[in-house]
Amino acid sequence: MKRIAFSLAAVVAVAGIVAFTPRASGRPGEEASLNASPIYGVTIPHGYRDWQLIAVKQLHFAGMGEQLRAQVGNDIAIKAFKEGTLPFPDGAIIAAIHWSQVSSEDNNKVLDGPFPGTKSYVIGSRVNVQFMVKDSKKYAATGGWGFADFTDGKPGDKALHETCFPCHIPAKDRDYVYTRYAP
Repeated sequence: MKRIAFSLAAVVAVAGIVAFTPRASGRPGEEASLNASPIYGVTIPHGYRDWQLIAVKQLHFAGMGEQLRAQVGNDIAIKAFKEGTLPFPDGAIIAAIHWSQVSSEDNNKVLDGPFPGTKSYVIGSRVNVQFMVKDSKKYAATGGWGFADFTDGKPGDKALHETCFPCHIPAKDRDYVYTRYAP
C-alpha cells in the first residue's frame, strides 16, 4: 500500500512540474520552442489577444476572397506608435490577426430598414496570425525584425518565412512596418 501511495505521489509531482514549466512566449531572448517560426525562432507571445489595437483593415485577394485584419501591439510597440518613434525600439512586438470575411444576415436584416441596401460583414474563421518582433542585434540582417506566421498555432514553413522580410522592404522608411496607428 505504501508503494502505491509513493508511486501516486511521484506521478502527481511530475505532472505538477510539467504543468508549471515556463513556456517560450515569443519575446526576444527567450528560449524557442518546437512551435517557433523557422529562420527567426519567434513563438506566439502569451496574451497577445489582450494587446491594444493599432489598426484594422480589409483586404481583397483576387480569387481568394476578402479578409478582415486587426493589428495589435505590446506596450512597447503602442508607445512607439503613439510617439512616432522610428526606428521601433527593441522589444516591440506587432501582431496581425487575419480572419475570413463573411456577410452577416442578422445585421443585414436590422440595417436594411433604416438604411436600405446596407451590407454588414463580420469575421468568419481565423486564417492566421503573424508577428513582427524587434531585436536590432538578433535580426540585424532583416532590418532588426524577426517574423512569424502561424496557422492553427503551428508555424508556416521555411519557404513562407523567407518571403517575410522581402515583403516589408517597401516600408523601409517606416522601419519596415506597413501599419499606421489609427487615430
